Amino acid sequence: MRIIGMLGGMSWESTAEYYRLANELVRDRLGGVHSARILLDSMDFADMEELQSAGRWTEAGDLLAEKAAALEAAGAEMLILCTNTMHIVVDAIEQALTIPVLHIADATSSKVKQAGLKRIGLLGTAFTMEQAFYRDRLAATGLEVLVPDRADRATVHRVIYEELVRGVITEQSRAEYQAIIRRMVKAGAEGIILGCTEIELLVTADDSPIPIFPTTRIHVEAAVEKAVI
Repeated sequence: MRIIGMLGGMSWESTAEYYRLANELVRDRLGGVHSARILLDSMDFADMEELQSAGRWTEAGDLLAEKAAALEAAGAEMLILCTNTMHIVVDAIEQALTIPVLHIADATSSKVKQAGLKRIGLLGTAFTMEQAFYRDRLAATGLEVLVPDRADRATVHRVIYEELVRGVITEQSRAEYQAIIRRMVKAGAEGIILGCTEIELLVTADDSPIPIFPTTRIHVEAAVEKAVI
C-alpha cells in the first residue's frame, strides 16, 4: 500500500472526513483490520483564511508548497490537497514535488463524465465559483460549468465560512442550499458539484433532484484507488 500524503486543515472539519473516508475505503477493499497509510499535515486554517481574504495567493502557494515538500520528504508517495479552493495554487505545489498531486477537479470531472452528464452546476467558495482556475479545469474536459447568480454565490460562500468550517450545521442553511440547487436545475444543470469540501457536511443526495458529486469522497476514492496496489 502506497502512503497518501494529505495536506489539510482547510478546514479541519472536512479534513477529518478525508481521514475517515480513506480508512473506511481501504478497510472495505482489503478487509480485516486494514487501514490507510497516511501522512497528514493539518494546518491552522486561520493562517490560510487571512491569506485568502487578502488575495495573497503567492504567499499561500509558497506555504503549501513547503508543507507538501515536507510530506514527500517524510515518505508520502502521492499528495492530495484536502480543499477545493487552494487548488488555485496547485502549480506551485506541483513544482515543489517529485510525487504526483491528485487534482480534485480532475477526479470530479471523471465522475461527472462517467455519469454521462455535460452541463454541471458548481457550488463552492466565492474563489472557486468566480475565478477561472477550477471552472476552466472542468471545461477543459468538455463540461459546461454553471454557477449560481451573485446573490446565491454570496449565500453559499457565507454559509461555508461562517458556519461549515466552524462545525455549524443548520436546517435554515440546508434549505437555502436546496433552493439554490433548484434554481440551478431550472437554469439547466444536470448535476451539482459540491466544490467545497465542507458542503457535503450539509448537503446530501436527498437535498437535490439531480445527481450530486461530493468532491471530498471523490477525491479520497481516487487516492485510495492509486494507493492500494
